[in-house]
Amino acid sequence: MPAVDPNPAPSALASPGFLDSSVGKKVVMAVTGIVLFGFVTVHMLGNLQAYMGAEPMNHYAEFLHTMVHGAGIWVFRAVMVVSVLLHAWAALTLTLANQAARPIGYRATQRQAATWASLTMRWSGVILGLFIVYHILHFTTGTVHPDFRPGDAYHNFVTGLAVPWTAAFYIVAQVCLGFHMWHGVWSLTQTLGWSHPRYNRLRRRFAMAMAVLVAGFNISFPVAVLTGLIH
Repeated sequence: MPAVDPNPAPSALASPGFLDSSVGKKVVMAVTGIVLFGFVTVHMLGNLQAYMGAEPMNHYAEFLHTMVHGAGIWVFRAVMVVSVLLHAWAALTLTLANQAARPIGYRATQRQAATWASLTMRWSGVILGLFIVYHILHFTTGTVHPDFRPGDAYHNFVTGLAVPWTAAFYIVAQVCLGFHMWHGVWSLTQTLGWSHPRYNRLRRRFAMAMAVLVAGFNISFPVAVLTGLIH
């Protein structure tokens, strides 16, 4: 029987898988970030129909629930759930790995290139996670809605956001979404290799513009309901 080397060379050891590496986790965050970025943008555009009245918004909601004979909405939901879970997993494992690699922080830090978006990324992510759960219970299942009517998206939209504390929570969550998108779009373009000194200013402006656009319109919904513009 051949002897077994008790101290194998590093090359003989099994290398970590792609998802076990920090690069792999960052790629997962970037790809799922693109999916989530697309969702919140399209979701915002769809909700703009609230400004057009009950009929257009209810027709839009009916289309979403009947596309591909009703199977489309469930495929879409499954993709979103998987994306959210993978995004959260990658963020958590990267955070824990960074903390383990540097258990004692620097005595002084330089943050010239940092933004409020990057510095609050973890907290905005936690708040958005809680908001997603509440949003589903509020507008999808109607569990926490004050007067939920299945099939009447416009009524649910208006009566749901007419509650002041609910509207306030939505506004806070959208501010967090704006910060999260701002830094997230900037980071994912860098992770996917789209960073270049010639285009960095454009990347920064694009990330900021999309964050302001999506969060701004989303904040306008509860404000419009509370002020009677949408009723």
